[in-house]
Amino acid sequence: MAADNGTKFKGMEGLHGSDPFRFLFFSELLKLPVYKEKIGNRIGKLSDLVFLLKEPYPEVVGIYIEHGWGKPTELIPWSKVIKIEEDGIFVRPPDEGDTYPRFVDQPGWILMDKHLMGKTVLDIDGRRVEVVNDVHFLETRGTLLLVHVDFSFGGFFRRWGLGRLELVKSNLISWKYVQPLSVEDAVATDKVALSVTKHQMLELPSEDLADFLEELPGDEQQVLFSALDSEKAAEALMEAEPRAQRQIIANLREEKARKILSEMTVPQLAGLFSVLPHDDVTELMAYLDSDMAEKVREILSEREITVRNLMSQDYLLAKADEKAGEVLGRIRGTGLEPRSVSYIYVVNGDGRTLLGVVDLRELVMTPDEVVMSEVMSSPVVSAEEDDVQDDIEEMFAKYHYRMIPVVDGQDRILGVIYYNDVMKGAASR
Repeated sequence: MAADNGTKFKGMEGLHGSDPFRFLFFSELLKLPVYKEKIGNRIGKLSDLVFLLKEPYPEVVGIYIEHGWGKPTELIPWSKVIKIEEDGIFVRPPDEGDTYPRFVDQPGWILMDKHLMGKTVLDIDGRRVEVVNDVHFLETRGTLLLVHVDFSFGGFFRRWGLGRLELVKSNLISWKYVQPLSVEDAVATDKVALSVTKHQMLELPSEDLADFLEELPGDEQQVLFSALDSEKAAEALMEAEPRAQRQIIANLREEKARKILSEMTVPQLAGLFSVLPHDDVTELMAYLDSDMAEKVREILSEREITVRNLMSQDYLLAKADEKAGEVLGRIRGTGLEPRSVSYIYVVNGDGRTLLGVVDLRELVMTPDEVVMSEVMSSPVVSAEEDDVQDDIEEMFAKYHYRMIPVVDGQDRILGVIYYNDVMKGAASR
């Protein structure tokens, strides 16, 4: 996330010049003289920049000029900007008369200096995090996009005209993680907020949330992770890269750690512990009940991990003569996680002997009156409890299933192995 930018107008020349893009800091533009077509026709200086809040990045509306001494403000539409240089901004004449339209605020508009610069950034629980010292733009395709805010002292120095000293590296945070409150709130409270709310984070897929956490520096990472409920935190932690896992665990409080670990399976715990420092593993082991801790130790100590150590009891069975509509109705009332009902395993009258499997997506499209034996696939790719982890990894790599059932010598189902419980660890080895 961090970037080093101590050079004025770093990047390519921009679309107002000959090249496709360049990066600019707001502090470099603030108070630059504005000229009508050429030097000598100065009409004022840039007092602020007006942006429209939109996805994925706010887009510039125009240049705000405040003359003072009772003179009216002006808003120069961005379409009038010819080029931006270190010694000034050059614009085309107004469509009519000698002055541009007076600035009139519009819904969704935000002013960089007035509403962002110097504002306090809060985490989602209202705690102070950092202060916005600068704003970072991307000039491309004839427009200007707000892409980062800068929390560093480097941004602070630029605000005071000391940017050329290159004393401190910039600390750029993507705009997608920061949003202003309403304009009215921004003026009244001097605050902006992290853009992802608790509700929004719960809606993110765990893979996306893990990517999100990995991009944040330590403080912001911990702020967001602490806001997740224990189930979502466990999912995100398992999807994160080992480096991020170690960072998060190192700063986790005991109460939060206990809740997160309680949401994880034995294979997931073993996979997590395998990438953590020994002292962290020792501390976390103490948070587990004795039976689960012993199972995790067995996996960590065994040279050849067997399916018996890895399998889960979270799966769904249906009898061969059961109707599709009945099975769907039962699924809705199970309370099982979505991954546990990816497949429905079909068994015979004894309730254990595996006959076939039905993909949930296929079941949803099956008429209610059709029995499971008519839609199931058979035979079923399965593992035996004495198979080792390498065998299971080969199965997942070959068949790309989300889960594989485990059976005994008489084809009675004993449990299931989940792809993420096995292959996540394999990818990091």
